Amino acid sequence: MIDTHTHIYLPEFDEDRNEVVARAVAAGVSHLVLPNVDLGTVEPMYSLHEAYPDCTSMAMGLHPTEVGADYRQNLERIASRLDDWQFVAIGEIGIDKYWDTTFIAEQKEAFAEQVGWAIDRDLPIIIHCRDGLDEVLEVFDRFDRLPRGVFHSFGGTVEDVRRIRRYGDFYFGINGIVTFKRSQVPQVLPEIGLQRILLETDSPYLAPVPHRGRRNESSYIPDIAACIASHLGVAAVEVSAVTDESARQLFKLPQ
Repeated sequence: MIDTHTHIYLPEFDEDRNEVVARAVAAGVSHLVLPNVDLGTVEPMYSLHEAYPDCTSMAMGLHPTEVGADYRQNLERIASRLDDWQFVAIGEIGIDKYWDTTFIAEQKEAFAEQVGWAIDRDLPIIIHCRDGLDEVLEVFDRFDRLPRGVFHSFGGTVEDVRRIRRYGDFYFGINGIVTFKRSQVPQVLPEIGLQRILLETDSPYLAPVPHRGRRNESSYIPDIAACIASHLGVAAVEVSAVTDESARQLFKLPQ
């Protein structure tokens, strides 16, 4: 199994990071994709990758909640790192209107610039879209062609899936939200289809049932896979196999 979105380089894991990686491997998780958040997370992310180069990959981007008045300078500094290391995606990037709408215009500009990076480098994008699908699609309208990518932590509706697919054959990252009692994600899974689902945790956030309320970690991926399998009426081993192959195709990960 591949965790296509985990932030285990964050301070929440400073006391037991090695143990967290070991538990993930023991649980059958073969690879971890580490998306960046802001300037302050670049070095911790790289340090983790350097410690586990065979089972981690990195993505570089500026998270929308970190976009402020100084976003252009921050983007320049992040862009300067793109040629330093090997990245499998640009991300996570996008629009977030849940926490604060002060810098929505700036979020759109930052998102557009980073989509451009992905196009120029033939890299996929990892899209953070929280209450911001209209704005994400408005940015997409600026481009003649779009990079491949994944809508991370997807929690939208069937109609949202259909709107997104008018722009491209995107993947959808499914995490612990699918296990929540009042989640609408299970009803959307058939519309997405197993071939376009990626497994993710978004650690340390959104721990799945039966771990809800605790710090999330990559070893919980099997709980997410099992829940998806039950809703789609397939075996968990099929979910693992199909989503692993999709992750390898999207991010060009090793077999």
